[in-house]
Amino acid sequence: MNTTIDTTVIVIFSAFVLGIGMLFARTGRNLKSFFAGGEAVPWFIGGLSLFMSFFSAGTFVAWGSIAYKHGWVAITIQWTMCIGALVTGLYLAPRWKATGALTAAEFIRERLGATVQKAYIFIFTLVSLFIKGSVLYPVARLVSSSLNLPLVPCTIGLGLFMIAYTAVGGLWAVMVTDILQFVVLSAAVFILLPLSLEKVGGFDSFTHHVPDGFFDLLNGEYTFGFVAAFVIYHICYIGGNWTFVQRYTSVDSPKSARKVAFLFAGLYLISPVIWMMPPMIYKAINPSLTGLDTENAYLMICKLVLPPGLLGLMLTGMYFSTSASANTALNVVSAVFTNDIYKGIVNPAASDRQLIRVARGSSWVFGLGMIGIALLVPAAGGIVEVVLSISSISGGPLLAPPLWALFSKRLTSRTTLWVTGISLTVNLFFKVLSPLLLDFKLTRAAETIIGVGLPLLLLLGYELWARSKDQIADEYNRYLIARQQKRDDAKAESTEERLEVRKQNRFGLQVIAGALVFTALMLFGLSALATMGGSITAGIGVVILFAALIPWRAAQQVQLSDEESTKKLVDSNN
Repeated sequence: MNTTIDTTVIVIFSAFVLGIGMLFARTGRNLKSFFAGGEAVPWFIGGLSLFMSFFSAGTFVAWGSIAYKHGWVAITIQWTMCIGALVTGLYLAPRWKATGALTAAEFIRERLGATVQKAYIFIFTLVSLFIKGSVLYPVARLVSSSLNLPLVPCTIGLGLFMIAYTAVGGLWAVMVTDILQFVVLSAAVFILLPLSLEKVGGFDSFTHHVPDGFFDLLNGEYTFGFVAAFVIYHICYIGGNWTFVQRYTSVDSPKSARKVAFLFAGLYLISPVIWMMPPMIYKAINPSLTGLDTENAYLMICKLVLPPGLLGLMLTGMYFSTSASANTALNVVSAVFTNDIYKGIVNPAASDRQLIRVARGSSWVFGLGMIGIALLVPAAGGIVEVVLSISSISGGPLLAPPLWALFSKRLTSRTTLWVTGISLTVNLFFKVLSPLLLDFKLTRAAETIIGVGLPLLLLLGYELWARSKDQIADEYNRYLIARQQKRDDAKAESTEERLEVRKQNRFGLQVIAGALVFTALMLFGLSALATMGGSITAGIGVVILFAALIPWRAAQQVQLSDEESTKKLVDSNN
């Protein structure tokens, strides 16, 4: 690769992303605007941001490795995310919006009590820091090896970059960069795919040189049981993960929350086919990769076919899609700490100015914690597998009870703690003690089924017992009162505050339009430098340039709403 050109592309794009974060420095008036976009984020922006929150280096490393080794099954596995999102859109996302809560932790406190909330916050924060800290490490390693830079400075630099625009700009800064990274990655892969097919000699040559069964829906260790377990897991994960819940609560209505999930589902129906084809094609070009080398299949096909500059663009998308995943989690952890610990417990009378300072400060604290964990990964050796195990152990016990509480009038705080405690204990036993004491280890499919299925069975058992006794939880009655109070407060929100929220959202849409124009211009410049694929690159640039009209027109419509609201305000004062 031409390190100079590709490094220049990465530096320019990084500076642009950081500049976007700075643009939103003055738009966060209070927690509602900083963490939830004033609960008026356009649904298509929320859906694209949710989609990008799923991306990381693992998308290209882990899934790319499976696609190279086993073929189409990598796409089948990712289609489970589409099914999970469809179920979420039909049943879960509208329920989250209807709660009126800013965060999932706020709903847990109002519905299940402060004790449950504190226990969940502790586990969620710990798990998030470890998972996202570990995600930062492979990204830094990818940057280090691609650009021949030292690993530790790369880790620290990427971590500080991630914290900076999250702490400064809040949710809108995160979402705008999510959209920008979605466009950059899509542009890069739409350039990569035809060049890869050209390199292998066309589609017929590709299909002729891959192993038998390469296009089977199921392959190798990825059986029907594994895929079924993933469907169950992703219903809970997409519907209940605190990071994704924020996308459902930041739009204006339950109907919009449903659209957020449906857009995500549609993208995950189509995108896996496009994203996974390059490493599958590389199998036909170079079938000799084995072991851990298969994790480099995506990077190798990029290096093989992409000209200088465009390779930097693809690497940039890989780097910052992972950053998008990490800073989304960082934004949620900070929101939970500020809204549910500092405001909810430490200082309920805190002013908006104080809360914004705490929000930004906590983003830095938690972000530095992620960097520290990432720096420890090389010394810890197997920490990535440990973190994946932590996720499978804690996912069901943490996600299932709050999702159940969205629908149940009977679930109590004590039952929630018992279900969570029993499920965590059983999962830990099979993961840690069973292999040592009984020489018995669960398969990944069985581990996922038990991890999610056990808490669901316990919750179902309690629900049926409570229904037979005709019991309604006291916590539920208190929750109804709190929810009604929130609705009354929302109606009393000042016209001035609503105008400020719309101005923030209009500004966010304008920034997205400008970012798309910037990306199109960058592609035009790279097309002039490209030794091959220049016309494709320029064509993609034209598409992105026209796509910029969508958020720009949406921004103009918001402006019309502002004028109408201002006119109504003036008329009422007269």
